Amino acid sequence: MFAKEKMSYSAMPLPDHAQMTDADAQAAAADFRAFMAKRHSVRDFTDQPVPREIIEDCLMTAGSAPSGANHQPWFFACVSDPALKARIREEAEVEERKFYDGGGSDEWIKALEPIGTNADKPHLTTAPWLIVIFAQRWGEFDDGTRYKNYYVPESVGIATGFLITALHNAGLSCLTHTPNPMKFLNAALDRPDSEKPVMILTVGHPSKDATVPAVAKYKKPLDKIARFF
Repeated sequence: MFAKEKMSYSAMPLPDHAQMTDADAQAAAADFRAFMAKRHSVRDFTDQPVPREIIEDCLMTAGSAPSGANHQPWFFACVSDPALKARIREEAEVEERKFYDGGGSDEWIKALEPIGTNADKPHLTTAPWLIVIFAQRWGEFDDGTRYKNYYVPESVGIATGFLITALHNAGLSCLTHTPNPMKFLNAALDRPDSEKPVMILTVGHPSKDATVPAVAKYKKPLDKIARFF
């Protein structure tokens, strides 16, 4: 929690920087690209337990992400309790059925066909962990007064990317899930109105017969995602 008396600027030497040669940097970049190419979103999980300590380390990696004014406007609600996972699944599937029964546009539902999704979300109760990511619209100083958070969606998006990468690095699989609306998650997880639920990450180990949509292996080539000036 921030304290008002600690809001002044103070510089320190850059810590932990390791200088690489161009050749070493190229090799490291290629190796990491190959490693991340092995990351896949799956919908078929086992109930194999994942120690809490692994989740904690991954969350600390997420918490190291850059953020607007260093306000770190995120909160991660980690759920392993079976009853609470069941409640989240039940309420999420209510919203999903509304979407697939006409709440979503024809174009949107057509776009999802190659992914093979539907309103049933068994992974929400099968996998050992659900991590619900919240974005904090504002924070509080240690004396209870509010302060505004800045670049909240951007900051939370970066932290989420860090988290997904950390989970992959730990040998775990995850699936992003965004039922709409998600306000039920505030009530289920006792989070304040200042926080907006962004997504549910299902986390665990893939089942032996897990599949991925073939279309998921298609990634845009470099000339479609970048331009050098």
